[in-house]
Amino acid sequence: MSARSHARVDRLFTASLTGFVLVYLLLIVAMIAADSTYTTPAALGAALASPEIRHAFFLSFATSTVTALLSVLFAIPIGYALSRHHFRGKALVDGVLDIPIVLPPMVIGLSLLILFQTAPGRAVERVVPFTYAVPGVILAQFAVACAFAVRTMRVTFDAIDPRCERVAWTLGCSRGRAFWYVVLPEAGRGVLSAGMLAWARALGEFGPVLVFAGTTRMRTEVLPSTIFLELSIGDLDAAVAVSLILVTAAVAVLVVARAFGLRGASL
Repeated sequence: MSARSHARVDRLFTASLTGFVLVYLLLIVAMIAADSTYTTPAALGAALASPEIRHAFFLSFATSTVTALLSVLFAIPIGYALSRHHFRGKALVDGVLDIPIVLPPMVIGLSLLILFQTAPGRAVERVVPFTYAVPGVILAQFAVACAFAVRTMRVTFDAIDPRCERVAWTLGCSRGRAFWYVVLPEAGRGVLSAGMLAWARALGEFGPVLVFAGTTRMRTEVLPSTIFLELSIGDLDAAVAVSLILVTAAVAVLVVARAFGLRGASL
C-alpha cells in the first residue's frame, strides 16, 4: 500500500473515532441541556421548598454517605485480598463479587426482601428493622455500591508495586503493619476514588431501594424515588428539578475526582 493510501486510511480511521466520540458526547450534553432548559429557577426553588423533597434530599445524602463509608470499609480488605493473595476458588469469588454489577436492580431488591423473610433475616429484623425502613435504604444501596468500590480498590492495589511491601517484611514488619504503613498510604487516592464512586452510585440507586425499602414519603423516600413519585402524579416540573439535583451531584463528583487527579478504573 502506498504512502498516500496509508494516509487516506489513517484519516478515515481518525474521522470514524471522532464521529463515535462526538455522537455519544452530544447525546449526553443534549440530555443535560434538555433538563436545564425545561425547568426554571422558580420551579427548582419550589421543588426544594417542598418538605417531602427536602426530606428526600437530606435522606439521600445521609444514606449515600453512610453507604460510601461502609463500601470503602469492605472494599479495602476485599480488594487487597484479591490483588495480593492466591487461593483456591479465587476466580469464583471474583465472579460472585461482580454479580451486583450485572444483576437487574429490581432483582437485588427482591432478593433482599426474600432474604429478610427467612428465619435468620427475621431474627436480624427483631434487633434492627431493615424492610421498609431507613437501614434498608442503606443496605440496598450498599449491596450495589460496594461492588464498584471493590473493583476500584483491586485495580488500585494491583497498580502498587509489591516490592516495597516485601522490603518492609524483610525489615521486620508483620503483614499487618506493612499494609497499614506502606500499602494503605500509597492507596490513598484509590480509597478516595472508591468512596466517591460508591457515594455517587448510592445516590442514584432506585430499583433495590424501591423494592426493599419502599417509597414512603417523609420516611424512606430518596431522590430517585421522588422522581418516580412526581412522574406518577404528572408533576414533570418537580421531577426535572430533582433530576437536576442528581445531575449536579454527579458532575460535582467527577469534577472533584479530576481535580485530585484520580485514576480509578471506573472514573
